[in-house]
Amino acid sequence: MFKLKPALPGVLASLVLTLFSHLAVAEAVPSAVPAATSAAEERSGEPMPVIELKEDPPPLATIDLTLPPDDLWIRIRQGFGMANLDSPLVQQQQAWYLARPDYLRRVVERSRRYMHHIVEELEKRGMPTELALLPIVESAYNPMAYSRAHASGMWQFIPSTGKNYQLDQNWWMDQRRDIIASTSAALEYLQSIYEMHGDWHLALASYNWGENAVARAINKNRAKGLPTDYLSLTMPNETRWYVPKLQALKNIVAQPDLFHVRLDPIPNRPYFQTVEVSAHMDVAIAARLAEMTIEEFLALNPAYNRPVIPDSKGSGSIVLPSEKVDVFVSNLEAHKKPLTSWQAYTIRKGESLESVAKAHGLTVARLRQVNGISARMRVGPGHTLLVPARGDRGSDNLFAVNLPVAKPAVPKNPAKSGKKTPVKAKKPAKPAAKNVAAQRPPARN
Repeated sequence: MFKLKPALPGVLASLVLTLFSHLAVAEAVPSAVPAATSAAEERSGEPMPVIELKEDPPPLATIDLTLPPDDLWIRIRQGFGMANLDSPLVQQQQAWYLARPDYLRRVVERSRRYMHHIVEELEKRGMPTELALLPIVESAYNPMAYSRAHASGMWQFIPSTGKNYQLDQNWWMDQRRDIIASTSAALEYLQSIYEMHGDWHLALASYNWGENAVARAINKNRAKGLPTDYLSLTMPNETRWYVPKLQALKNIVAQPDLFHVRLDPIPNRPYFQTVEVSAHMDVAIAARLAEMTIEEFLALNPAYNRPVIPDSKGSGSIVLPSEKVDVFVSNLEAHKKPLTSWQAYTIRKGESLESVAKAHGLTVARLRQVNGISARMRVGPGHTLLVPARGDRGSDNLFAVNLPVAKPAVPKNPAKSGKKTPVKAKKPAKPAAKNVAAQRPPARN
């Protein structure tokens, strides 16, 4: 019989032999390293430097994009979303702005009241925040700006476009100058023309020139087999410079240090709020109750044509700096006197501005100023005027700021009666005020 011998002794022998071989190699390698080191030291004549490992370097600073920045300029830069326009026209406009640092400083200072609201509205609609710079191009952020084309307000609406977007334009007010209503209308308009063209540069050209004019220019180029981008279209010079102006401003805001421009921080918080009031109120009285100058009050409430803030169906609203809201509400509750010193008066047949002014203790110049009547306007029977009520001659501070000139409305059927129609107001003992944070109801026709 054959017996199988276990192979374990042979396997163990092989493992032992392999282990000794590796140990011999391991012992030989370290001995070569000192030899090489000593040879290098001999050649240089100096001992080799010893590198000591120090503590781990500090980690790189991180930015938490979930936290809103303190400076509104940072928020604006983070929301840039338009394609950049590369053209010599941009460099020319850039040079123009950089050569006028005082102008840029004034415009930026003026924009501080309005910029946060515009950025908020842009972000709500998912629109690029470069558009917050567009009022610089349009009006230098002046809500009282008025052009030869009869465009008015910060966003420069012409009358017809304003009406298309429900901006009231009447004897009492012009909402093309209203900060909240005009911003909402402008962004709605920009959205619609962007959706029409699918390109922000063409949308901006349409805002300046008209969407139909841009569409015709695109069709002409397409018929000739030419490109249809903004720079390739034939357009008026004003429109050709329009987008480069915005791009130049974008470049400066994106890298102010590169251009040696200082942009003072704008707090990333609402500058103003709206307050609802339940009665007609003089502009001067509203400013006094808010402990503001009339100039500052009108900068936030520029839509009013008259020295009286009208209510609308029993309620109206005014815009105040956020820190003035509580002051206004408190002073309004303590105010026991009438909120307006004016009343409406319809001119009768046979009366003139001179006779109406004399009857109410005003000069003709002051009566014209209150009612926005220019020297060339003809005013006759049927025209409605504001005159002092209850024998009040009108406070001087009502005229500290010139109100816009607007043609008085003439009713279709002029009233034959000379009966005075007092401005409706609730008893001052129960004034009502409601704080609505930075939001005004949509404009109505």
